[in-house]
Amino acid sequence: MSKEEEIGKAFDVKLFQRVFGFAKYYGGIFWTVVLSGIFSAAFAVFTPIIVQYIINKALDAKNHGQLLTAILVMGGVLLGQVVFQLLFNYFANLLGESVIKDLRTRLFEKMMSFKMTYFDKSSIGLLVTRTVADMQRIGEIFSQGFFVIVADVLKMLAAAVVMIYMNWRLALIVFAILPVILVATRLFQRAMKVAFIDVRAQVANLNSFVQERIAGMKIVQLFHRERIEKEKFRSINKKHRDAWLKTVWYNSIFFPVAEISNSIGIGLVVYFGVIQQIESVRDTNIGTIMAFFFLMELLFRPLRQIADKFNTLQMGMVAANRVFKILDTDSHINDSGTLELPHIKGDIAFSDVRFGYSKDEEVLHGISFEAKAGETIAIVGATGAGKSTIINLLNRFYEIDSGTISIDGIDIKDFKLASLRSHIAVVLQDVFLFADTIANNISLRADTIGLSDIENAAKQIGVHEFVSSLPGGYEYNVKERGTMLSSGQRQLIAFLRAYVSNPEILVLDEATSSVDTYTEQLIQEATDKITKGRTSIIIAHRLATVKKADRILVKDAGQIVEMGTHQALLKNGGFNGALNLAQFLQEEQVA
Repeated sequence: MSKEEEIGKAFDVKLFQRVFGFAKYYGGIFWTVVLSGIFSAAFAVFTPIIVQYIINKALDAKNHGQLLTAILVMGGVLLGQVVFQLLFNYFANLLGESVIKDLRTRLFEKMMSFKMTYFDKSSIGLLVTRTVADMQRIGEIFSQGFFVIVADVLKMLAAAVVMIYMNWRLALIVFAILPVILVATRLFQRAMKVAFIDVRAQVANLNSFVQERIAGMKIVQLFHRERIEKEKFRSINKKHRDAWLKTVWYNSIFFPVAEISNSIGIGLVVYFGVIQQIESVRDTNIGTIMAFFFLMELLFRPLRQIADKFNTLQMGMVAANRVFKILDTDSHINDSGTLELPHIKGDIAFSDVRFGYSKDEEVLHGISFEAKAGETIAIVGATGAGKSTIINLLNRFYEIDSGTISIDGIDIKDFKLASLRSHIAVVLQDVFLFADTIANNISLRADTIGLSDIENAAKQIGVHEFVSSLPGGYEYNVKERGTMLSSGQRQLIAFLRAYVSNPEILVLDEATSSVDTYTEQLIQEATDKITKGRTSIIIAHRLATVKKADRILVKDAGQIVEMGTHQALLKNGGFNGALNLAQFLQEEQVA
């Protein structure tokens, strides 16, 4: 999206209404903000009126009682102004935080429903920026933007009315200064609008770059990329600095202009006010001139702040536009199925399935195979042959282009998505663990899985001893991505996670390809146990696993080129079967 497009949408009325649509759930807070803003403006203009009264009446009358009464009234007015300003600030912020809490939850829920294709093409750093930083900008629409602007406009209107009532001649002199500030404010607002869009873009780029490099720090250091990445970061950081300096430059120009205009206005009021008093013009006196000083502050200060608050509002609207763009993205798996079966047998059938991660690059070319309930199917083939793609499609992480995938003779699209995935457990080669305890990483905080269930499952598959040896046992915190564990230990945790969910269908995606011999032995023993009585699909690198499979599917270039048992494939002497199995045998001998 270009800057021009974002600027054009930055004050879209429909977008503004959509943002405020989230405030309808907090009507009491909303009206508290509105009423406190009105009363705050009313109390603000009472102070100049009392000042005029004190100077013109109480001092001239030299009446101590009258003066004391006026001072007490002023104190009450100032106290009321402080109280209502406090209520205004607190509840405006409360409304903003409440809205972004709901909006952030909806955004996170939306992202969890996206297809994997969306995440394949999106920057994680950018999505984090939308969920965190941009949400805060939206909150500022309420806390520092719209309501503050409305409250300031009310103060300005009230001040202007009181000025005209006190002395319309001096009021016209003050109003003559307004066009200068209004023009300066408009120019400032337009310049800052472009500048802040650039700032948000640079913040997103910086977040994305830093997050990606931290996640891939091992690669950076292994390949001695420190200097190159530092130079890239220096360039991105410089653009970020320059974007912010542009906003500083515009502020440095605008606010002195506003201050000079204000000073000129004060000078003109004093000059013409004194002349009018000398000439005994009606309604012109010292009290009125002093009151005008306060009223001008109420008129000009909000006008200067409105420029700044308008930019805050502008940034919030740009952020809202970006967030709603994600919310409006139609990239979710169609969860229109109605079946929610408590149990399944586990018969799996792929029938002429075609699929590509992009429209012009097909990965699977009409594959068909069946796995009967309780069977173990091994899938072998070269890297890029589409082995893992089969698993992704079975879980409906992606939608197939044509053909059908069925479980127990039922198209998987007819299942509710949550129900479908509840019957399938997957152990991936690249295990992801959350920064949490081992127990929580295994149960994933499911209410139906307790610590005793986890311990019993661990004992059954021979993992309990390993977990118990860790400090704290099942309460051991593995830190972010499980960095406190070795790759083999992470595999064992992932294996236990799959087993404790008691699935009817088990998928092992190269689950033993990067573990040591001892860990592999544990996993092989566990595999024999948990695959018994379950439909199992194993993407294997090890001969031991392949030999035990009921059938082996040999994949090549997106097609199943051979199928059969280990012995049958070797006996038939098929080129692909022999080539793949010979490779397994060679790896086994080397190991």
